[in-house]
Amino acid sequence: MTSDVAVIVGAGSGLGAAIARRFLKSGARVAVSSRNQGKLDAVAAACAADTGTDPSMITAIACDAQNEAAVADLFARVEKDVGPVTTAVYNAGAWFNTSIIEMPADMYEKVWRLSAFAGFLVGREAARCMLNRHAGTILFSGATASMRGGNGFAAFAGGKFALRALAQSMARELGPDGIHVAHVVIDGRIDSDRTRERFGEAPADTMLNPDDIADAYYQLHAQPKNAWTFELDLRPSTETF
Repeated sequence: MTSDVAVIVGAGSGLGAAIARRFLKSGARVAVSSRNQGKLDAVAAACAADTGTDPSMITAIACDAQNEAAVADLFARVEKDVGPVTTAVYNAGAWFNTSIIEMPADMYEKVWRLSAFAGFLVGREAARCMLNRHAGTILFSGATASMRGGNGFAAFAGGKFALRALAQSMARELGPDGIHVAHVVIDGRIDSDRTRERFGEAPADTMLNPDDIADAYYQLHAQPKNAWTFELDLRPSTETF
């Protein structure tokens, strides 16, 4: 068992769960978080069962990541009940596609809040926990939209651009204090039942396997201080870029 404690915010049944499984396999204690306690409990139970891990190694804490007090309470509870946070992953986001002409202003703001503002709250609270220990890893899930806008993606790209800028700023500020901040650009569709329902069936090698993405997240966490990566892009071999 390692002394790692990983907090994964945005822990649905896809990539979030895969990241949780990867850290559990390493012997880490894991806290998963999202807004719906019932769904979160199911994710935690499945992760423990899939990895053959004692269920006590994974804790499910519901939290609205857009609520400043709730995020502060999340990290306080993990530090008190699970252990000192060594890794924080912000994996939440709001995929949204519509014409700029038709886009409601409140939807633009909602997408930005979930992509960028909530990422700021999670990143800040994680950094506050780690700073006195001069160690830790903070990882942000990005997307193709982090790098370029697209037709119908003004809200999503705006939020993801902002999240990437946050990650860059944090990496430059916190790196000298021993905190590794990294941004992962996921360029392509992540293989899941939800993806296949939305876009139809496709060969597995044309989509990103969530467990393979999770391996990359863990590798970022495990990097030595003399060779840190800030930005990592992941895509299927068939993806045009």
